[in-house]
Amino acid sequence: MCLLVLLLFGGPRLISIVWYLADQARWNATFDGILIPILGFLFLPWTMVMYVLVFPNIEGFEWALLGLGLLADVLAWGGGAWKGRERGYGYKTQA
Repeated sequence: MCLLVLLLFGGPRLISIVWYLADQARWNATFDGILIPILGFLFLPWTMVMYVLVFPNIEGFEWALLGLGLLADVLAWGGGAWKGRERGYGYKTQA
């Protein structure tokens, strides 16, 4: 329940920090070094959270969850670009 509230209000980076502090053993079992978690935290946070969630057994439905995480990251990056495009940059027409 607490993870769901963090997901709704804090986003994937806050979830990653709190989850790492709460369960470091799971994160250490999931990742060997520190480079991949840092890159995931910066560039693909939803995918990283889903990967930690499904790590030990990635079969069937777990691949769909990883795909949803990747889709959320792509939409987050693309949505920002789309909103930037709507802001103007000389594209506005006058009536």
